[in-house]
Amino acid sequence: MPYQKALVIMAAMGLAPACALAENSADPDTVIVTASRVAEKADQALAPVTVITREDIDRLQPRDLPELLAGLPGITVVSTGGPGKTTSLFMRGTNSDHMVVLIDGIKVGSATLGTTAYEQIPVDLIDHIEIVRGPRSSLYGSEAIGGVMQIFTKRGSADVATPAFSIGGGNYGSGKAEASVRGRYGNGGWYSAGLAGSTTDGINVQPASGESDHDGFRSASGTLNTGWTFADGSTLEAHYLRADSRNEYDGTYTNEAYNRQQMFGGTARFRPWQPWTVTLTAGQSQDFADSLHDTLVSDYAGGTTHNRGSINTYRDSYTWQNDLRFAAGQRVSVGVDFTHDRVGGDTDYDVHSRDNGGVYAQYQGRFGAHELQFSGRHDHNQQYGGHDTGSVAYVYHFSDALHAGASYASAFKAPSFNDLYYPYYGVADLQPESSHSVELDLGGNGTLAGGRWNWALNGYRTTVDQLIIYDATAYAPANIGRARILGAEAQLGAQLGRWRSQLSLNWLDPENRSDGSSDGNELPRRPRQSARLDIDYDWRAVSVGTTVLAAGQRYDDTANTTQLGGYTTFDLRAAYRVRPAWTLEMKAANLLDKDYQTAAGYASLGASWFFTLRYAPTR
Repeated sequence: MPYQKALVIMAAMGLAPACALAENSADPDTVIVTASRVAEKADQALAPVTVITREDIDRLQPRDLPELLAGLPGITVVSTGGPGKTTSLFMRGTNSDHMVVLIDGIKVGSATLGTTAYEQIPVDLIDHIEIVRGPRSSLYGSEAIGGVMQIFTKRGSADVATPAFSIGGGNYGSGKAEASVRGRYGNGGWYSAGLAGSTTDGINVQPASGESDHDGFRSASGTLNTGWTFADGSTLEAHYLRADSRNEYDGTYTNEAYNRQQMFGGTARFRPWQPWTVTLTAGQSQDFADSLHDTLVSDYAGGTTHNRGSINTYRDSYTWQNDLRFAAGQRVSVGVDFTHDRVGGDTDYDVHSRDNGGVYAQYQGRFGAHELQFSGRHDHNQQYGGHDTGSVAYVYHFSDALHAGASYASAFKAPSFNDLYYPYYGVADLQPESSHSVELDLGGNGTLAGGRWNWALNGYRTTVDQLIIYDATAYAPANIGRARILGAEAQLGAQLGRWRSQLSLNWLDPENRSDGSSDGNELPRRPRQSARLDIDYDWRAVSVGTTVLAAGQRYDDTANTTQLGGYTTFDLRAAYRVRPAWTLEMKAANLLDKDYQTAAGYASLGASWFFTLRYAPTR
């Protein structure tokens, strides 16, 4: 099959000694904070981590966040109709709502859906992303069964105000623009402000619906960040993001939607005494959705657009964390989290709010070549009472260039408001999901003919009890007895001279182990095999690159009666630095115009092209 041939070719290209591959995962010296909730170098994290830098984003030229994430280690992206349309992300075969997403330290997402609107987060305003694969409930609480993703928006760094902007356009009536300014003020202050907008006429999202129109998408976003570093090293930061969008799709009762994602929060960090660091974080995320219809129907009169319902969710979150270094290579972290979710709008839910409090502790220690990490957490959910989760990880360093490790972790997730209370859909007696995972990993890095290379192998087994799925016979969510997920990830990357690339291979066996008729079936929308290969070459003022993405077949339903075929897509990109601060970019995506679906009945974007003019001075 074509996708299987593509997998073989990609693996051969990634393993060929003559091919120079570049790092796309975390550089060992990169400082990350998401894996253990404390700042540490990437090579000290006892968890598989992918870091996407701003340099990576500019090089790959993604039109949106889902395009940037598709095919990365452990990640499956499912889209219902191209840019701006509802997108689901499956991490390591777990459900799409088994991922904690943070923006600048604040937990975001819809309390009713239980998921995050990745398609609405403006990729042009992102500074970098940290993705931790595997369960993290012992640090982050409910939802972190599959992993944690933290998105950091741009912040000020230059000593003087530094403006930047970009503008671009392409086929499908697509266009976008972005502008920002960053800088510092006073003796310790910094700021960053940015605006971004995009538009597309889109495609016919559901060709079989009988509607032949194109379903467009419009968005406008902005960020504002500021902070101050005091003379004693204490810091104070504030962050704000807002993204508004208007979406069209096919439907008889609703065919338009207005959405708003909004987040604001702040962080204070100080040291009461040298070994003790205190971090206080507070913020709120909001998810607003209005469902509309653009034509007249029998029960309405006048006007051309009618509101069919609105759902607004708010999530207030507070954290108090204490980090103690009591000896070289030894650290203890103790913290308290509190979240308050509430639902507004004109949709009638039986319950409109829910509190969750959590207390957690973590120990990290290094003894020569040995590294250990223990963590435990107790959560008290207003509806489901107490839940205890924990994890233990061990890594042995054979040398600075080779390590091996093993870990175990448990996790849980409380059902969302939609699962429990959405009118004519929710099931109030659903049980929380719980999981247990074991993982083995092996990795290394080194030099290659004057360049750098890195590789990693990860194998894991996850069982999820009381997994919540959609029961097509009852048109409602339901708990199944158990799901078992086996998976493996392989990465190979290096950088040699002007060449760089990254190869990621994913293998997955997501099995339904319930007692019903679907016992032994595959969990839906998860391909068994997928791969991604990025290759880039820089020559003076010109850079060129390609991305090849391949995915195997999958089923769209629990009964495994609707099968979606495998596919391979090819992207090409180029950039020409006209002047040091001016760059002309071009990207051709899905160059061979592959017709494929990641969700049954929903078309994907065909061959597309996009040109961008970018002004970005370096100071």
